[in-house]
Amino acid sequence: MQARPERFSTPCLGGLRLHAAHWGREEASTLVLLHGGGANLHWWDHLAPELARSFHVVALDFRGHGDSDHPEELQVGAFDRDLEALQRHLGAPELALVGHSMGAHVALRHAAASPGVRKLVLVEPSVGAERRERRRSRLALAARRSYATRAEALARYRFVPATPGAPEKLRAAIAEHSIRREADGRFAFKFDPRWFGLPAPEAPRLSDIRCPCLVVRGAESTLLPSAGARELVEQLPHARLAEIPGGSHNVHLEEPDAVLEALRVHLEAPAELPGPHPTTLEARE
Repeated sequence: MQARPERFSTPCLGGLRLHAAHWGREEASTLVLLHGGGANLHWWDHLAPELARSFHVVALDFRGHGDSDHPEELQVGAFDRDLEALQRHLGAPELALVGHSMGAHVALRHAAASPGVRKLVLVEPSVGAERRERRRSRLALAARRSYATRAEALARYRFVPATPGAPEKLRAAIAEHSIRREADGRFAFKFDPRWFGLPAPEAPRLSDIRCPCLVVRGAESTLLPSAGARELVEQLPHARLAEIPGGSHNVHLEEPDAVLEALRVHLEAPAELPGPHPTTLEARE
């Protein structure tokens, strides 16, 4: 199934243009995929076609990432406005959200503010991590790097944090969509590292999130430790936890089949709210 790319803008973006990709039938229920910091929508390419068997899947490049505009001005909360603009552009009063890492936090804030979110999946939001672990990832993303040739940039492209379980074929495929030529003729990765020096937006009130929620954790993750994941699930009114054996922070790259199964179980189930006590979904080996 081929993606259908588009660039769009809405009045609330003030002339900024964002890049998105679509899979599946547009008359189906809308499912939006949100990437993490320093990534782009192509981090979902291996999962989106399978999800599109049941949904109209839309993946977004946040501003300063991928093929969306890279503005000079940086604004706290700008990624939240990008998601709001996408929902208006789609004309979708209801949608389901799947966010990874930074994208999970954007999805969480949107779900707290919008009654139109019917299902929510948070893949590896950074909750409860030690300060040095968060700092290590932010420093890796904030470093500016460029290379003399496209071939060198492709060869040097790495997932952050380190993702030893991701297949080399997948790394190479994502790298092909993650390099751009700069004004000076050198080649760099398609994200603006300045965004990682901004403070995070105000955290949402979790009790405002009324839709069914699934938290997905890689069992080897240090950015979402087990205690942090369980605390988050306990604070959300209607949430379950899926722990994926063998995965780390970029679990959807390392264990895509297990993540896809967990997403399908949650997203395709009737929109019935879990009981008052959180339930753990045991991922299959």
